[in-house]
Amino acid sequence: MFKIPDPELQIDFSGVLAEIRGQYLQDALAATIKNLDITEIDKALADYVPKPSLATLASHGLRGELMFPVPLLLTKNPRLLGYYRLLYGYSQKEFYTTETGVSRFQSMEKRGVLTAANAADLPDLCRALSDAAALLLDGIGAKRVSQALLDDLTLLTLGPQLRGGANVKKGAAGIVKVFDAIHDIVKPAVKEATANRIEIENAAGRRVLIEFAPDPDIIIREEMSADNFRELIAVEVKGGSDFSNIHNRIGEAEKSHQKAKAAGYVECWTVVNVDRIDMDMAKKESPTTNRFYRISDLINGGGPEYQDFRARVISLTGIRS
Repeated sequence: MFKIPDPELQIDFSGVLAEIRGQYLQDALAATIKNLDITEIDKALADYVPKPSLATLASHGLRGELMFPVPLLLTKNPRLLGYYRLLYGYSQKEFYTTETGVSRFQSMEKRGVLTAANAADLPDLCRALSDAAALLLDGIGAKRVSQALLDDLTLLTLGPQLRGGANVKKGAAGIVKVFDAIHDIVKPAVKEATANRIEIENAAGRRVLIEFAPDPDIIIREEMSADNFRELIAVEVKGGSDFSNIHNRIGEAEKSHQKAKAAGYVECWTVVNVDRIDMDMAKKESPTTNRFYRISDLINGGGPEYQDFRARVISLTGIRS
């Protein structure tokens, strides 16, 4: 009666979370403090943090660096910038921008690298972050602040980040599956193939390229003469399996295909990873899409949807069937 999906995402998250705790969260902060002179940290905190804020934290037995960054800590462990970003509730997308001025510091969180130029501006960054921390502490309130609550706040920000990363991986995996399905269809005509590009020769003796692209995801072009191509097929792949988000994905596909049509592509196809999609709804939301397909049908390699896909790839590329 019930069909509960496997908790694969949460299993993956549990493994990733253990790693992230050692790199960015309170565990990483504690490990970094152990390798520093605590009196030097206290001096820095006194210089960068408002006294009332330090007093509030101290009244709960909490040290200032749990909420307030200082250059000494970030120099010792640049990845801790990620801890403070998560604590304050900023996504990477909104934090590392030219508007905030923090975009050039992203290498600290991602790679643990602090350049000489960034080190020179680190004091100013810490003061700006301390202003945000003071506002957060006031908003939480002196009675509610605790180490456990601060840890919870970082996890609340981290959750969507992990899910977003998982969706990106799903999307990339979906693109590869569609690319592989096309490769299987055109295999008899393949002259050369790499992980992201297939070159075939069609019945007219012309070169046809099947390639990964940034937008749309897969493009198929026929070379008419040297460096002169006829744009045949643009394929947009939506690998996410969350049914509730299918409308957004179809909308994204439509934007991509509008660009592809403007670039001269003959056919625009959208491939989705949601089996129970309403095709009539999808056609209304992406009128530029000529054909919709399901990843599951292309993987199975059978059924009318796959046969249609196969026939159109063969026909449009001009290879012998």
